[in-house]
Amino acid sequence: MGNVVNFAHRGSSKVCPENTMAAFRKALEQGATGIETDVQLTKDGHMVLIHDETLGRTTDGTGWVKDHTLNELKELDAGSWFHPDFRGERIPHLDELLELVKDTGTIVNLELKNGAVPYEGLEEKVIARVKDDGLSDRVVISSFNHYSLLLCKRLAPEIRTGILYMEGLYEPWAYADTLHADALHAYHVAVLPEFVAAARAAGKAYHPFTVNDPNEMLRLLQAGVDGIITDYPDRLAELLAKEK
Repeated sequence: MGNVVNFAHRGSSKVCPENTMAAFRKALEQGATGIETDVQLTKDGHMVLIHDETLGRTTDGTGWVKDHTLNELKELDAGSWFHPDFRGERIPHLDELLELVKDTGTIVNLELKNGAVPYEGLEEKVIARVKDDGLSDRVVISSFNHYSLLLCKRLAPEIRTGILYMEGLYEPWAYADTLHADALHAYHVAVLPEFVAAARAAGKAYHPFTVNDPNEMLRLLQAGVDGIITDYPDRLAELLAKEK
């Protein structure tokens, strides 16, 4: 269990506002060995880290991410909604996260948020930046848009991809082969020990999401998953330490 990747979901998102530099830094302090985040494009083509396609839930702005420039988004408060102590936190640019982890061994899971909004060129921009920073071997690109993942593999076969899916996908490891994907990012209830064994035999890693209950974490660790995506990286770090 020592090599299981502890992916902090949107950073340490239960003690800091999600997808902010505060959340990413806190996750590393808590023992995360991976960071999971969401990538979208601004109106002027910059890569920013925010989950929702609209701004109302996690900032003091309104409207769609795609309709604002980077400078406009950088004026928004992305912390006060969570707690007044985080007033002034900003929506990060992808560069800020990559700079934070560049000199560490941290794995970065970049979820492309291109389902509701088909961001043209998102795949190319993300891949170019990852390559420029020399992080191809430390990035996993995931998405619920599997057409996008296939494009990523065609553009950069060396960068790992993970298919995001909910319950009920039949033999997902076989389906992943059709996309040349490397990992299965499954909703955690869809992960059984026999599935993990079959996936491993097919050369596919399991990274279930979003796992916050320690008992469920332990079940998945015992099933042999390769990583866990969690809002509580400290809980998972503690479990992993005990299981060593």
